[in-house]
Amino acid sequence: MKYFSEDHEWVEIDGDEATIGISEYAVNELGDITYVELPAEDEDLIVGDVLGVVESVKTSADIYSPISGTVSAVNDALDDDPGLLNESPEEKGWICKIINFESAELDDMMNEAAYAKYLRELKK
Repeated sequence: MKYFSEDHEWVEIDGDEATIGISEYAVNELGDITYVELPAEDEDLIVGDVLGVVESVKTSADIYSPISGTVSAVNDALDDDPGLLNESPEEKGWICKIINFESAELDDMMNEAAYAKYLRELKK
């Protein structure tokens, strides 16, 4: 199951590991992605920390950590091909994986249906 933040980050839980990325909506708003700054492995994150930066032809945007934990892996493929975010933001374009996360923090996030409703409200 995926969870979404109001800042358009997503989290997908797989056992003891959480994968974090940015939503398709965020990618579409940014335009063509030209560069992604990834967090460092073993970095400890707290909800709201900047974990990376995405630059596009239009602008640059901080990526905020939607949950707390320790970075266990980063998507090195984005170094060579930042366009993966445009092609597959919620699958191949993941940003990082974290461990030791606080699952209770997921309660403050939206499920896919609530996020879809949130996006509809934004477009009004």
